[in-house]
Amino acid sequence: VQLQASGGGLVQAGGSLRLSCAASGNIFSINTLGWYRQPPGKQRELVASITNSGSTNYADSVKGRFTISRDIAKRTAYLQMNSLKPEDTAVYYCAGRRPGRDEYGFWGQGTLVTVSS
Repeated sequence: VQLQASGGGLVQAGGSLRLSCAASGNIFSINTLGWYRQPPGKQRELVASITNSGSTNYADSVKGRFTISRDIAKRTAYLQMNSLKPEDTAVYYCAGRRPGRDEYGFWGQGTLVTVSS
């Protein structure tokens, strides 16, 4: 499975961005796709995830502001980010997880999101 993230950029606080994660290869080998982020100097954290059945989970810090979704036909997942805050500044990664696994084994390259105050 290959994952490619895009859509990052510079935005003012309060603004919005939509990240995309395009999947190719044997996408049927994964059943959960997640968005992680790594702020400067901090550890990577899971922001949101979505399963093949459409179940979603969010970190408390983004609930009500971020929405994860996917378009199966386009093999693409999205992260809609609204009401962005400077603390959302980070490199964002999409990742895929196989059924029955705890860890995410497939990773895309990161896309940088910078939120200015």
